[in-house]
Amino acid sequence: MAVVSVSMPDDLLERLDQFAEEHGYTGRSEVVREASRNLLGEFEDTRLEDRDLMGIVTVLFDYETTNVEERMMHLRHEHEDLVASNFHSHVGDHYCMELFVLEGELEDISTFVGRIRATKDALTVDYSVIPVDSFDPLAQS
Repeated sequence: MAVVSVSMPDDLLERLDQFAEEHGYTGRSEVVREASRNLLGEFEDTRLEDRDLMGIVTVLFDYETTNVEERMMHLRHEHEDLVASNFHSHVGDHYCMELFVLEGELEDISTFVGRIRATKDALTVDYSVIPVDSFDPLAQS
């Protein structure tokens, strides 16, 4: 197995080690391997390919980190054919939240989420994707 060097902030490394210990992992490498497999597999669900999808993406960042907000604005404009709606809100004393509603295909949504995740200083990026091409609200009961 290849050995890979990864840089991360000390507080994240401490959280990673604590998580490994609390959940019975043999060490941080096992946690990173599992997280990597999960991340890579997120958009490999073939049931979502070639379907009309709706995606909801939320991004949390410190309001003093203006470069994140600027990056979100640029991404929104670069992907205006995908972004159906965008909402900015202040959360607590120090945070901002961007919410994106996306309409498109899996590959486009995956690219958008990946570009947001690559944004330096974004604290959290969460998303969900659902097919809307055969959505039947009565079938949900």
